[in-house]
Amino acid sequence: MTQMFYRLFKPTQVNLKDEVLSGLTVALALVPEAVAFSLIAGVSPLVGLYTAFIIGLITAIMGGRPGMISGATGAIAVVIVALVAQHGVEYLFAAVVLMGLIQIVVGVLKLGKLIRLVPHPVMFGFVNGLAIVIAMSQFDQFKFVTPEGALEWMSGNPMYIMIGLVALTMVIIKYLPKLTTAVPSALVAILTVSLIVIFGDINTRTVGDLASISGGLPEFHLPMVALNMETLMIILPYSAIMAGIGLIESLLTLTLIDEITETRGHGNKECIAQGVANVTTGFFGGMGGCAMIGQSLINVNAGGRSRISGIVASLGLLAFILFLSTYIEMVPMAALVGLMFMVAIGTFEWASLKVFRKVPAHDVFVMVIVTLITVLLHNLALAVLIGVVISALVFSWQNAKRIRARKYVDENGLKHYEMYGPLFFASAMAFGQKFDPINDPDEIIIDFQESRIVDHSGIDAIHKVTERYHKLGKTVYIRHLSSSSRVLLEKAETIINVNYTDDDPSFKIVFENRQKVSS
Repeated sequence: MTQMFYRLFKPTQVNLKDEVLSGLTVALALVPEAVAFSLIAGVSPLVGLYTAFIIGLITAIMGGRPGMISGATGAIAVVIVALVAQHGVEYLFAAVVLMGLIQIVVGVLKLGKLIRLVPHPVMFGFVNGLAIVIAMSQFDQFKFVTPEGALEWMSGNPMYIMIGLVALTMVIIKYLPKLTTAVPSALVAILTVSLIVIFGDINTRTVGDLASISGGLPEFHLPMVALNMETLMIILPYSAIMAGIGLIESLLTLTLIDEITETRGHGNKECIAQGVANVTTGFFGGMGGCAMIGQSLINVNAGGRSRISGIVASLGLLAFILFLSTYIEMVPMAALVGLMFMVAIGTFEWASLKVFRKVPAHDVFVMVIVTLITVLLHNLALAVLIGVVISALVFSWQNAKRIRARKYVDENGLKHYEMYGPLFFASAMAFGQKFDPINDPDEIIIDFQESRIVDHSGIDAIHKVTERYHKLGKTVYIRHLSSSSRVLLEKAETIINVNYTDDDPSFKIVFENRQKVSS
């Protein structure tokens, strides 16, 4: 225990003042989003606040990315709307517990490294789409509810006041660091605008207008659901989707913070931490969550680099709920909107706009698609998955076109096919079209010195080619197979009758006097 606290608070590693102040700034920014996400999900605002506290604290202590902030998120809230509406909040708590268990399994199996499969254009599209979503989500604060229940834009003085306070917040955040970095500019902006509104008696929307955040400590609560297969079938689809969304968002946020801080987090450790946090919050009446890119960027930009800032943010949020709700509810929404606008501006990869004519067209296409899906569907996980699929298909198509064969007949009358490029599912058909069994001599050599067999489709392609020659009584020799290709062929002996001699470095498939398995 002593060693753990020493690692958390080691003076040479962190600036304690910056960590504490950045954590308090994040805590303030967590309040309106946690409340808003709770309302979206159709649960009590305290459910979202407790979720932000529990997940934030656990991931800050045992997560794989110091400085990253986790809590209740909109992506999770959107998924659980239907579950809460159809089956009730108790099924939500059970689904969150199962979600966490799935995430723990992913971490234990060390599948977090799969985030490496996300291409750079997908990352660009992810952060750009998320920046737009963050900015667009703030526009509701410029609207009011009519007596008929409709949302309409503000006008007149309320709109001017809102715009003015938002602009003042953004100006302070932007330019205060040029004067001093002693305190986080975001915290100064929130306090300044709050004091102006309170002492100036300005009539504008505050945190308290969303909902009351006053409450007690979260209490342990077993989900009141039947422990049977029917319940499992109800919650499993939601749990799997939430687990996937949560891990994708968390690991992508981890990668982004890695780039900003020029340090390296641990994906598998973060997966386990997210899982433990969600299991815990499920047993304390929480709605589930994951890493929050907006709050993580607020923290990092304010100087939060260690676990201290995340711990302070979660404990600060709990203090707001228990003791300071009256004061936090007085904070004007304009200050928090201005803060989130600055987060959106900082999140957007402006450099991506300069690469449109400097990178392949398909990379630009992927980036735009991921951005549009993120903005239109508000489903970051789906956007990333589609981006990865498109990138994989493009990669496969490009490599399929690289299969080439240089052909010549040597002085002994043997025809050589020198192959270039990978032989796999996408290039298998083109590989087969390179050969001319009818007109070729009795012996041919297929040289794989500049090629390799990648998968079962490649093995099958060789099988089909050699079988065509075998039916004509001709012999095929395979040369210069890579070690990985040789292993694949050895494992496929029962399929294609592989035969080679150990003293011949040119591994060969000889079909003379052999009967094919397929015959």
